[in-house]
Amino acid sequence: MFEDRSYKRTFYSAPQSIESFIAAFMEPGLVVLCYLAVNHYFGEPIVRSDLTLCLLVFALTFPGRNRFADTTISAAIDVIGSWLALLFILGLCGYATNSMGYFEDKVLVWWIALTPVLQIVAIKCGALLRRRRVRATRRGAVIVGAGPLGAKVARALRDGPDKGIDFLGYFDDRQDERLHPDAHAKLLGMLSELSDYVRKHSVREVYITLPLGSQPRIVHLLEQIQGTTASLFFVPDVFGISIIQGRLQDMNGVPVVGICETPFTGTNELIKRLSDIVLACVILVLISPILLAVAIGVKLSSPGPIIFKQRRNGLDGEEIIVYKFRSMRTMDNGPVVKQATKDDPRITKFGAFIRRTSLDELPQFINVLQGQMSIVGPRPHAVAHNEEYRKLIKAYMVRHKVKPGITGWAQVNGLRGETDTIDKMKARVEYDLEYLRNWSLALDLQIIVRTARLMLFDRHAY
Repeated sequence: MFEDRSYKRTFYSAPQSIESFIAAFMEPGLVVLCYLAVNHYFGEPIVRSDLTLCLLVFALTFPGRNRFADTTISAAIDVIGSWLALLFILGLCGYATNSMGYFEDKVLVWWIALTPVLQIVAIKCGALLRRRRVRATRRGAVIVGAGPLGAKVARALRDGPDKGIDFLGYFDDRQDERLHPDAHAKLLGMLSELSDYVRKHSVREVYITLPLGSQPRIVHLLEQIQGTTASLFFVPDVFGISIIQGRLQDMNGVPVVGICETPFTGTNELIKRLSDIVLACVILVLISPILLAVAIGVKLSSPGPIIFKQRRNGLDGEEIIVYKFRSMRTMDNGPVVKQATKDDPRITKFGAFIRRTSLDELPQFINVLQGQMSIVGPRPHAVAHNEEYRKLIKAYMVRHKVKPGITGWAQVNGLRGETDTIDKMKARVEYDLEYLRNWSLALDLQIIVRTARLMLFDRHAY
C-alpha cells in the first residue's frame, strides 16, 4: 500500500570537516588579502587590474591544501613550491598579455616575499590549534573482525593524520589460527561481549570489518551496538579493486557507493577545463616562434608531412586524433604499431632531437583547445597498444576516466620514452591511477613546472 521510505535520506556523502573547510579557503584567502594589504600600505588605489589579478589568483589556488598535519619544514617546502609554480603561471600570463606594467613593482615584490611567510605562520598556528583540539577530543575505538581487513583498519587508525583516536583492540569469534598475527595481542573478547565493553569503557567508535558473508551476524551486532552511543562504521573489503574517487552518493534516496569515478565532475570539471584553455592559449602564444622553427626543421629533415596524426584513445576510451610533429620517416598508425626504441632507424636526426626535448608534442596544445586532451593527464597510447595492454594489466583502461594529457604524473617521475617491458607499463599505469586519486589544480601546476625542467635536462626519452 505505502512505499517503505524508512531507508531514504539515510546515506550521505561524508560532510567536509571544519578543518578541511578552513584549509580550502585559507590559502587563496591569504594570497588575496596579502596583496590587498600591501597595496593599501603603499597607498595604491584598488583598480580593475588589481581585482582581475585577485580573481585569477583565487581561482588558481582554490581549494587550498590541508597542511595542518604536516611538519613545519614539510609544510614550508610545499608552500614555497606551490607559490613558485603559481608565480610562474602568473608571469606567463603577464608576459603574454603585456599587462605587467599595470602593477607597481614595490607592491609585487613585497607581495611575493610576504605571502609564503604569512601562509607558513597561519599553518603553524592552525597546527597548534589542531593539536589542542585532538588532545581535548580523544576517543576510544574498537574493531569487529580480527582478520586481514581488521589489521588494515587498525594500522590506518594508528598511522592516520587524526591522532585523536585510541585504538583499544579487536572483537572476534574465530579461532586463533584464523586471526591475523598482529591481532592476537589486542584481542578483547567475543562478539557477544562487545556491547557491554562499549558501554563500560565509553567507546566512541566501532569499525565492523566482517566479510559480507556474515550479514546475519552483522545485523544482529548492529542491533546490539545501536543501544549504545558509539558511532558505527562498516568497512567493505574492496582492497582487491582499484578505487578511484570512491564516495558514497544518494541517488534519489538509494545509497550508491562509487568505486571508480572520474575526479572531474561539478566544479572540478569546470576548473580543469578553464585552466586548460587559459594555459593552452598562453603557452601557444609564447611558443609560436618555436612551433614555426620546428615545423621548418621537420620539413627540411625528410620528405613527408609536418604533422603526424595518430589514432589514440581519449576520454572513456573514445578514439581521437592526436597531433605531433613528425619525427620518423614512417607513420605507423595501423593495427600494429611498433614503439620507438633507442637508435631506432626510423627516427630522423632532427626527429631524435625534438623527441628528446619533447618538442614533438607541442601541437597537442591544439588538441587541448579542441577539448580532446588536457595539458596534464595520463599520456595517450596508440590504439593498437591499448588493445594489447588492456588484456595484460589490471585496471589499465581506468586511466581513460579522464582526458589524456600532454604530460602526466608518470612522465615527471621518470617513466618517459619506451615501455619495453610489462613492468614498466604497469608502473606507468599505477602513477596514472595515483594522479586520478589525488588530483588537484596545485598538482597540475607542479607537474607542468617539473615537465618544463625535464624538457631541458632529461635525456631518457627518444
